[in-house]
Amino acid sequence: MIRLENIHKSYVTGNNKLHVLKGIDLHIEQGEFVSIMGSSGSGKSTLLNILGLLDVHDEGSYYLAGRQIASMSETKAAQLRNEYLGFVFQSFNLISFKNAMENVALPLYYQKVSRKKRNLMAMDFLDRMGLKEWAEHMPNELSGGQKQRIAIARALISKPKVILADEPTGALDTATSYEVMEIIKEINGEGITVILVTHEHDIAAMTRKIIRLKDGQIQEIIRNGELGRFRHTYMKELETA
Repeated sequence: MIRLENIHKSYVTGNNKLHVLKGIDLHIEQGEFVSIMGSSGSGKSTLLNILGLLDVHDEGSYYLAGRQIASMSETKAAQLRNEYLGFVFQSFNLISFKNAMENVALPLYYQKVSRKKRNLMAMDFLDRMGLKEWAEHMPNELSGGQKQRIAIARALISKPKVILADEPTGALDTATSYEVMEIIKEINGEGITVILVTHEHDIAAMTRKIIRLKDGQIQEIIRNGELGRFRHTYMKELETA
């Protein structure tokens, strides 16, 4: 589904050049559930932005569903995002002056779906998230967990092949974080590829593959058979904290 070959990314600020990604090679199959971890400045958000066509790489090759992603117009990038990708953010990114139903329906507006059809579809997704009775409520009337479930419904409504989640539980308490992760696991169980950035070990341990970045390079990839060791190490860290 996703293949990266020797991806490099740098940013220039004044007279300084910051080399953020330094030769990333990565292959993610359709239906995988992957977390990306790393300390601040490791390159995980930059990597997610490149995967989400929100930023462009300087060197290397990026293939999405067999299609090479090279320099393209914002219009073309937006078309590919609408076709393949859904996004979930730590800060929810809900529009404050639209109610829950309208927020969920928003991607379909850009796809020229009629108001009646997109609102019906939005209600179906809100119902799936257990929020049908909150459809007319504004974002400031909702809890953090409710906002994130709305954001997930919005990401799903355009039927993406890949969900990209940037710290989806970062603004939530532990119990709500686990509820949101159960929803994300259900989504992955339907065959949708999920890639999430997190700094939380317990959240990463719920995924099926962990990619650990350090200084712009892949330090380690922990796969299914090794996740038990990762969870054990994390529990030992908690005991000694």
